[in-house]
Amino acid sequence: MPPKPPSQKLTHFLCIPLITPSSLPSLSTSLSHFHRTVSAPSHVPSIPASAVRPLGTLHLTLGVMSLGTEERVEEALGVLRGLDLGGMVLEALSPKSEAFSAEKIGTGIEEREKGKESNGTKDLRITLRGLKSMQAPASTSVLYAPPLHSSALSSFCLALKKVFTDAGLLVPDDRGLLLHVTVVNTVYVPRGQGQGHGQSQGGGVRDGGGSGGAGQRRKGRITIDAQEMLEDWAEFTWMEGVKVERVAVCRMGGKKGADGAEAYVVEGSVDMP
Repeated sequence: MPPKPPSQKLTHFLCIPLITPSSLPSLSTSLSHFHRTVSAPSHVPSIPASAVRPLGTLHLTLGVMSLGTEERVEEALGVLRGLDLGGMVLEALSPKSEAFSAEKIGTGIEEREKGKESNGTKDLRITLRGLKSMQAPASTSVLYAPPLHSSALSSFCLALKKVFTDAGLLVPDDRGLLLHVTVVNTVYVPRGQGQGHGQSQGGGVRDGGGSGGAGQRRKGRITIDAQEMLEDWAEFTWMEGVKVERVAVCRMGGKKGADGAEAYVVEGSVDMP
């Protein structure tokens, strides 16, 4: 059997940024409350504070890219600038998009906001509610906030992904598109910080050991027993009815700005009509 080809180095991702003037008040309040609650010593499990993702990193990922040259980056930005967002929104809001998107996409919550998707306007809205686990809840390293299912949002995201896929820019992925906003990822916990959080009754944090520094992937990942957390936060609303304002291509790896706040570097973005 021939050896597997080396995996592509991921450099960028296509996304819908969630930090906007209209979303900032609710998301900032919600994430701060979540951060204080789950990282408190009395919380079971007590999540390492560094595992909770910073406000500036919150986004919906639509696909990842391996753009190894400046020419490839410019190619991606050219496709981004050439998007007919107005037409894509109108198509997404059309009744025929509902059945198609329901078959092709997941959000983690299948509740639909019928009759409220555009709030009577020609724009797309996002409501984030609840908490889900990317892996088995009893031993997971990633928790996310799912958007309530909206056929219009789903169709729009699928259309964006198709444009970039057809242009040969997205790394192939045969899994369905799972819309999610990562709020906890233990890969960002510095080595050793999870130690001492041994499994406790009703949930806990386990450090698998291994090597690696802050923000690096390690063979021995920290895992969380999040079963009770998922129940406790099932009805928590992170933000409600917030308009989609931009589509962006961002660089992998969050960077801290002069104010110390972490965010992804935006390679390029286009505003919604």
